[in-house]
Order: sequence, then structure tokens, then C-alpha cells
Amino acid sequence: MSTPRQPRETRPAGTESTRGSGPAGLEPLAVLPVFVPLQGKRAVLAGSNGGAPWKVKLLAAAGAHVDVYAPEPSEELCAVPGEIVAGSVTLHTRQWHADDLTGAAFCIGAMEDEDDCIAFVAAARKTGAIVNAVDRPHLCDVKFGAIVNRSPMVVGISTEGAAPVFGQTVRARIEGMLPRGFKAWIGAARDWREEVTGRFHGFSDRRAFWERFTDRAFAEPDRAPTATDLAELLGETEAAPKGGAVTLVGAGPGDAELLTLKALRALRNADVILYDDLVAPEILDYARREARTMLVGKTGHGPSCRQDDINALMVQLAKSGKQVVRLKSGDPLVFGRAGEEIDACRAANIPVSVVPGISAAQGAAASLCVSLTNRDAARRLQYVTGHDRRGALPEDLNWGALADPSVTTVVYMPKKTLRVLLERAVAEGLAPTTPALLVFNATRPNQQVVEADAADLADRVEASGHEGPALLMVGEALRRLGARAAIAAIEPGKLAI
Repeated sequence: MSTPRQPRETRPAGTESTRGSGPAGLEPLAVLPVFVPLQGKRAVLAGSNGGAPWKVKLLAAAGAHVDVYAPEPSEELCAVPGEIVAGSVTLHTRQWHADDLTGAAFCIGAMEDEDDCIAFVAAARKTGAIVNAVDRPHLCDVKFGAIVNRSPMVVGISTEGAAPVFGQTVRARIEGMLPRGFKAWIGAARDWREEVTGRFHGFSDRRAFWERFTDRAFAEPDRAPTATDLAELLGETEAAPKGGAVTLVGAGPGDAELLTLKALRALRNADVILYDDLVAPEILDYARREARTMLVGKTGHGPSCRQDDINALMVQLAKSGKQVVRLKSGDPLVFGRAGEEIDACRAANIPVSVVPGISAAQGAAASLCVSLTNRDAARRLQYVTGHDRRGALPEDLNWGALADPSVTTVVYMPKKTLRVLLERAVAEGLAPTTPALLVFNATRPNQQVVEADAADLADRVEASGHEGPALLMVGEALRRLGARAAIAAIEPGKLAI
């Protein structure tokens, strides 16, 4: 018997990534995205190359008072003072001098000549200003990216100069995804923040208010929020139950895009996430950066945390006031020991709820484009487990039901008992030629499928050498997979026949 594992924190206080890639789940950054407030501050632009007019407009749009120094300004640059939407612009038709830079918070060099630009950058840095040089990234302290403007919500996009056109395309896509009405909701958030902070002194209550606010904004993005919204959100937050709770959440079989909206909301609200080995690492990236994540390793036939230890940890965390998410692969109510965890919470008077997920069977069938039921071949679908508490084939399986030719059977955790299970099923009446397949790593990029008749599948699985969580499917409804298999066979690594 393997040695039990202990629950292990994998991202304590936001200091370790679940992927091991860096602080708080970050990959290395090519640049640091920051936002510079310029409202009421002075900025300087010198020169008049092709990029100058747009940079002046951006500075003024941020509320800066912009002085432009250009001996021979272009027609477009001359028109800028009459086109600004905020701030102010003053055009000086002369060369810049070092004294002109005193007191500037932001300076931009827009000269055609490289030496002139180098001299300007050096002088601007002496004053302590932030410096940018148009089309000269090697001289820049900061660089401009593509911008999505839903001010006060602003999205900046940088490709670090590698692919400007790609960045502009991403900007256009995000523009289409963010309703323009968000501007009104963000404005309301700014106006309401002081009242919300005064009403709710605890961080968790304030966060709960803003989560409700965000849900309402996404539900009705095209209308402006009113005082009625504020009153309702304040009331809902005050009336909400206080204290810790546990939510069992289905993470789906692997593909992060199969998460439900309710699962995403639960991850966003969690203080602590207890997850199994089979949960895809990228799913944890949807959690709040501040959330603690703890591996409570439940793996098939390998070292695992004891269920009693997991139950005790859930209860302890919830009693301390934490919002706990118990994140499980697939659907928590399908061979996920959810019943034991629900009972433990109820016995401790801890509020508990369940967010269902896409089951492994559903995910595998969808990835293969095969229906598990068929009006002519399969009028019933059954899920069974491939092993009992001891890891052996369950003694109480209904072999008559498994041999029924009108049924599709999905067997969870079948690898250890695959051969004996199929041999016994055939001996009990299952036709040896019944289509069967074993799906490894369902819905993930490394998904593999071994397909054969029920009598031959175990040999082919052993010969394949595939590894990972697996799911067995048996039944006449799978015979429709034949045409798909012939097509997939030309894609190496996807299907073994």
C-alpha cells in the first residue's frame, strides 16, 4: 500500500505559481505594463516627424498640458490644438532649449535626426522626466502600445515592437469584446467607491460588493447604472450570509475552455482552492492572484491524500471564515467522492454547494464526435467504476447490464482492471466484437485513443504504451466511430488502431 500524501500549498500568499513559472502565476514579462497619470501635469514634445501629431493627442487626452516645440511643424501637427478632447496643447514654432524641459513629467522626442533625438533624450532625463522617442525604441524609457479606450478603463497592448500589426489586430478584437457601456459602469465604480468603503470595513465584504457590481455590469453593459443599482447592491451585500463556505467545483476533463461560467465565478471568489492532480494547471490561472492553492493529490492507484484529511482541511478553512473551492476533475458528482465531502461539511454546519462540470465521459465523447446514445443501437447509458476501495475489480458489478447490447457503458478509472473487466464481461455475455475504446487524457492536447473490439482492446492498450488518466467506452453506438478513425489515422499520435 502506498504512503499517504499530505495536502501541500502550491501558491502560498501569491508567491509561487501553480505552473512554477514565477510569482503569482506570471510568465516572464518582456515589458512591465504600467499606467502613468498625467492629469494637470506638463508634457513636452520636440520635433515634427510623422508620429508627432498622434503622440501629442495621446498626451492631451490623458489630461496633460503639452508644449510642442517644432521650427517647421507639419500641417497635421498645426491642426492638433484644435482637435484635442482634453488637456491643452501649445505650439511653439522654434527649436527646443534645455530650459523648456524643466518641470515636465513626460517628454517625447520626435526628430528625424538621430543625434538631435539623442541630445533631447539626455536633456530630458536630467530633469527626471519619463522619456519616449518616436520610432527609436533603444532611446525610450517607456513605449506606447495599442490602446483600447473605455476610460476610465484603459487596456494597453504591447508586442515589444515585434509585431505592431498583430498588436493592432488584437486591439480591434478586444474593442469588439468590451461594450462601450462599460465606461459608464467604471465611472459609477469611481463615484461609489468612497461610499462602499465607508459602509463595508472588511475586505471580504467590499470584494463581495464589487463582485456583484461586476456581474451586473456584464449582464447589462449597455445601460448606465443608477442610484437604484447602488442601493440594491449595498442591500444584497449586507443581507448575504457571513462566514466561510465550501463549494465543490467541476473543472471538466482537462480543456480549460470547458469550464462553466459558474465555475469561473467560484474560482474568482475563492480564498483557498484545494485541487487534485488531474486538474489541468491552466485552470488554476483563472483564480484570483491572492487565492491560496493547495494540492490535495487524489490520483488513481498512486500516493494520495487521505479523504479524511481533505475533509478536515476543508472544514477547518471554512470555519476560519474562508471561501473554499474544492476543485475536482470532471464533474464532482460523478465518481468524485463528493458525497463524503458534502457530508463532512454538513456535519460541521458549514454551508456547501456544488458547481457541476463537464464530465470526463462527455468531454471524451465530444472530442471524438461520437454520440453515446443512438436510437437504433443504444437506448441506455451507464457509468461504472473500474475499481473498488481496494483497487480491485468491484465484486458487485451488474454483469447482465454490462453485457446488454443496447447499452453504452463508460468505465471510470479502468486501467488497472481493464483486462479482467473485459474478459469477465465477454464471459457474462458481452459480444466479443462489441466496439470498445480507451481514451487517455480526454480533451487535452495529448489526448490518445486506442480502439478495438472488446476482446482485443486490453492487448492493444498494453502495446500502445500510452499513459495518463483514462476512460473506457464500450457499446454498439461507438461503431459509428469507424469513419472518423480512418480520417484521424493520418494524424500521427491521435489514434491507435
